[in-house]
Amino acid sequence: MILSGADIVVRTLIEQGCEVVFGYPGGQIINVYDSLYKYQDELRHVLTAHEQGAAHAADGYARATGKPGVVFATSGPGATNLVTGIATAFLDSIPMIAITGNVMNAQIGTDSFQEIDITGITLPITKHNYFIGAIEQLADTIREAFRLAVSGRPGPVLIDIPKDIQQAKCDYEPQPPVTPDERFPAKDVRIEQAAECINKAERPFLYFGGGLLSSEAQDELLEMAERIDAPIGCSMMGLSGIPSGHPRFLGMQGMHGHYACSMAMHHADCIIALGVRFNDRVTGNRAKFAPNAKIVHIDVDGSELFKTVSATHGLRGDLRLTLQKLLPLLRQTRRPTWQDMVERFQTEEAGQRDLRDGLTPRNAMRALDAHLGENTPVVTDVGQHQMWAAQNLSFRRPRRFISSGGLGTMGFGLGAAIGAQMGTGEHTVLVIGDGGFGMCLNEMATAVSQRIPVVILVLNNGVLGMVRQWQTLFFDKHYSNTVLDRKTDFVRLAEAFGAKGEAVADLPGLDAAMGRAFAENGPYLIDCAISRDEFVLPMLPPGGSMDDIIVKVGD
Repeated sequence: MILSGADIVVRTLIEQGCEVVFGYPGGQIINVYDSLYKYQDELRHVLTAHEQGAAHAADGYARATGKPGVVFATSGPGATNLVTGIATAFLDSIPMIAITGNVMNAQIGTDSFQEIDITGITLPITKHNYFIGAIEQLADTIREAFRLAVSGRPGPVLIDIPKDIQQAKCDYEPQPPVTPDERFPAKDVRIEQAAECINKAERPFLYFGGGLLSSEAQDELLEMAERIDAPIGCSMMGLSGIPSGHPRFLGMQGMHGHYACSMAMHHADCIIALGVRFNDRVTGNRAKFAPNAKIVHIDVDGSELFKTVSATHGLRGDLRLTLQKLLPLLRQTRRPTWQDMVERFQTEEAGQRDLRDGLTPRNAMRALDAHLGENTPVVTDVGQHQMWAAQNLSFRRPRRFISSGGLGTMGFGLGAAIGAQMGTGEHTVLVIGDGGFGMCLNEMATAVSQRIPVVILVLNNGVLGMVRQWQTLFFDKHYSNTVLDRKTDFVRLAEAFGAKGEAVADLPGLDAAMGRAFAENGPYLIDCAISRDEFVLPMLPPGGSMDDIIVKVGD
């Protein structure tokens, strides 16, 4: 059939199983939006308040479902407004398709109105990107983008489509949805060498990240932990990968990770790293990181294997397939001495817990946890609240903790929560600070207009808490521009957008507010006042090692 380029865009998205697109129209993508009008019964479009919010919504949708999120934007500022959202997805290996309009091919390079080289701008933050020079390339390019986004290490792909391509016509033949590239395990010889290393270990530690979720290797991980009698920890991106209540799970590791988890990793003699990076938040001072450990690192992306730490064995391959071949080579064993040491770390951690009464961050998270269902997605923004949520909330299903890790994007939260809710159909929670909420509160308009059932818990301390914590500990309390001193009434703001909201100042009030919020079929904001002097602990000082860990103020 003969279709316009704009119709081909929309028809190919439907063909590939896309159900929802987030975006914002403009002059250079208006033809695609006209096509959306024709096919509105088959493809839902969500109009956000800003293109960055649309990108974060597509990201949140992808994190919650594992399917590529799709976002539209026009040329110039519309395209550049996507950049932070694309970079956020890129650094966390999230599949996303960004489709931008551009000026006509004949105008490219003339600095015409709202012309921008978005493929050049996004080259370092996309898995791949395309500029469409001929309409005949269009459908197959979109298909290839879907394949690339989910194959191997997932990531965002951008397609820039000049306006004349959208207007031109050519033959379109529907195709079945693409499938990801075939997965492959690591080489047998590498697997055998890794098995020998693990079998010789006395203190093995299993450490996983977001790659576990992408590969769906949860069962293999848990079988391995039982076989080699090892504790389990994860990066922030791995949270919800296995049930939080699993007896072998020590929680999140790293700068603000659980004490027992970080100490077990530090004292291990073999770290089996599964689909995870060793970035600075994990290692601290790399010269002192896990000094007695041999590292067996398995990842689908070979560039990660020796990037920051010297792995003893680097295995490039799909995580689940590699573990399936590795497991039969591992000896069933028990390590009581190692388990005793891990239990001691857990006892020490229990003695460090903040057991104060009242509306402390830990108590606020525990109150929230009591209201979470088995399938409730929890989205966070970035800052202290993000770490309190990561440390204290429990998850029973995969893909239910959604947060910006690698880029640490303040303003990620509300857009991502909208996307996560639309992807799962579940009542969704957003935990956010007052600073981050100030960066994305415009998307309240989207949440209200789309009737998104999201509970927005604003932990309001009147400061930029994480930066202020650093200023307290490392900059002699020089509180330079971290005290917000804003007069914004978040409850009245929510009401002005058409949402419901209330302020709470004590724990019983918070619990009651959450009951009302979860019963609401739309956005509900809870403004929760906490002290500006609350810290996220434990904390590994920047550049420090586990010998320098701070577990209480004054350490």
